[in-house]
Amino acid sequence: MTTATVSPNTAAQARPGTSTALSADRLAIAGRPLSAVTGAEIQAPLIQGGHARYANLDYGASAPALSVVSAYLNEILPFYASVHRGAGYASQISTSVYENSRSIVRDFVGGRPDDSVIFTRNTTDSLNLLAGCLPATDGRNLGDVLYLDIEHHANLLPWQGVPHRSVVAADTLTGTVEAIRAELEQGGVSLLAVTGASNVTGEILPIRALAALAHEHGARIVVDAAQLAPHRRIDIAADDVDYLAFSGHKLYAPFGSGVLVGRPDWLDAGTPHLAGGGAVREARLDGVSWATGPARHEGGSPNVLGAATLARATQVIAALDQNRWHAHESAIRSFLVEGLEKIDGVTVHQIFKDTDPETDTIGVVNFSVAGYDAGLVAAYLSAEHGVGLRDGRFCAHPLLKRLGLPSGSLRASFGLGSRLEDAQRLLAGIEELRRTGLGWDYVVDAGRWVPANDTRTYPSWAPNTPGTAGAAPCIED
Repeated sequence: MTTATVSPNTAAQARPGTSTALSADRLAIAGRPLSAVTGAEIQAPLIQGGHARYANLDYGASAPALSVVSAYLNEILPFYASVHRGAGYASQISTSVYENSRSIVRDFVGGRPDDSVIFTRNTTDSLNLLAGCLPATDGRNLGDVLYLDIEHHANLLPWQGVPHRSVVAADTLTGTVEAIRAELEQGGVSLLAVTGASNVTGEILPIRALAALAHEHGARIVVDAAQLAPHRRIDIAADDVDYLAFSGHKLYAPFGSGVLVGRPDWLDAGTPHLAGGGAVREARLDGVSWATGPARHEGGSPNVLGAATLARATQVIAALDQNRWHAHESAIRSFLVEGLEKIDGVTVHQIFKDTDPETDTIGVVNFSVAGYDAGLVAAYLSAEHGVGLRDGRFCAHPLLKRLGLPSGSLRASFGLGSRLEDAQRLLAGIEELRRTGLGWDYVVDAGRWVPANDTRTYPSWAPNTPGTAGAAPCIED
């Protein structure tokens, strides 16, 4: 068992310091959430006693449900029934809701009229589905999949089972585009797979330029928009993107849904993602005739409520005033970055030197604290300040290695339900850590740092543990 020991003291409540002052201008823009989310006022127990409003800075992992989405779920739940083959009243309503969700999602991403909209479990599921649909002749793929070394595992691992190449991103966006161009010029690439925005640093890639580059060299492009979709308008027709994938649980509809939107020819000819009921025209004892369209890849009973709530979330986001939306997010991000950069021993990380923080980043900030393991800092912030954020390698191991962070870093991420106070609480916690150290003893349990002798209680329906059982430490031995 690993232990981090200091002389325990009663942790003070978050105290504003020089880096946490709030200006009236920023408060006017981001002092309140932009949209109501479920669970915004839950109280987190503190290790030293008492409670604090939970400051959720982990939107990039799973965003809370919009309150409108939660209400919609409760509205349609009584009508939940099987879809496509039920003649009953509830089945007919469920089928209508499910199929209408495709049109809503297609409109949200600016899809073409003939684009397929396939509901999946998440972005990872969507990209694995596409990997099974790459064109081939006589069992041989017609080209390689090309991807960057900065990708989330969802846009990295599915391609390693097919012919593929990787490109090392340069330290500038301009240089990275040129590196991709040089690889495409070698020929033999059928698909360029890129992230819309880094899940580690929040930096946005130039999707329209990359799509044009791919098409210029006879390739298609797929965009992992898991992080981009909750933060920016997307228009795949205008940007000439062939395929797009994103997840409901990051888009304020955390009900186990995802989607793949794109050109139907590869999808209609590809290997069905799930062999089962609903995916066929006719099944025989010794063979099958597969369906085309979304049904080909949606075998089994679909996640009707997941698709419906995902679609409802896209409607809420599509109705946002874009200027207010971006100003809200930018105000929180700039406040947090400026505050972190003023604290001795704290480093903010990014991939590209030429990223414009005002236009080329989403609500994600990655940083580390000198002298402290990232997991220990996250445990401290949670236990002593009621602040939740992500630590580790973010399912982007190659990128963390190239950033010089092989054991991980910290990521604060935020969105529509966030407020400046959340970032202020984080800054105050880091300032206190640098000023006085840990206020409690911490140990490693099941690969995660947790407070020693933790006596906090949890809701009656939840396991009364810190929740580390079965945690994946994501570390090589």
